[in-house]
Amino acid sequence: MKNIAVYCGASSGNKAIYTEAAEKLGHWIVAHHYGLTYGGGKFGLMGTISDTVLNDHGYVHGVITKDMVNRELTHKKIDQVDIVDSIDQRKELMLKNSIASIALPGGPGTLEEMADAFSWTRIGKNPDPCIFYNVNHYYDPLKAMFNQMTNEGFLEEKSKNTLLFTDSLSVIDKYINNYVTPKKRQYKNK
Repeated sequence: MKNIAVYCGASSGNKAIYTEAAEKLGHWIVAHHYGLTYGGGKFGLMGTISDTVLNDHGYVHGVITKDMVNRELTHKKIDQVDIVDSIDQRKELMLKNSIASIALPGGPGTLEEMADAFSWTRIGKNPDPCIFYNVNHYYDPLKAMFNQMTNEGFLEEKSKNTLLFTDSLSVIDKYINNYVTPKKRQYKNK
């Protein structure tokens, strides 16, 4: 089975639309015959999406650090749990076990993990698409920042255009199915 890696908050945010989006994404994952790979937690949007996939009889793979296990954050009902030593190992295993990365709204951890996934795409370490599920315009400021990076010469337009910001699951579906892995970033000698 092919899995979708979903990065999201261990909190639910302060608007119901974020929980609703996690549920919609969970339903979409199962309806499109994917499994879920995520951070392995039971709280917040993490708990919502994993519970939704499980309730729809889908497959859930959690990747969680020993520290988080020791803090009793692990979802106990998921199909597979891999316990790793560090966040870096977690990120690498999540990418290895998925065919796309999708970020629901979340905090600094969500942002950091997706930034790594996209950065690894640019250097040839991640062949899969990176998508910000832009619910309630949550990621609009980040999209503006990527535009700023391009405008100021720190990110090529071609690379920026491999990153998707959308609030449409049908657009996400088309994007995943038509994604072409970009070539590794090339550097020019001055």
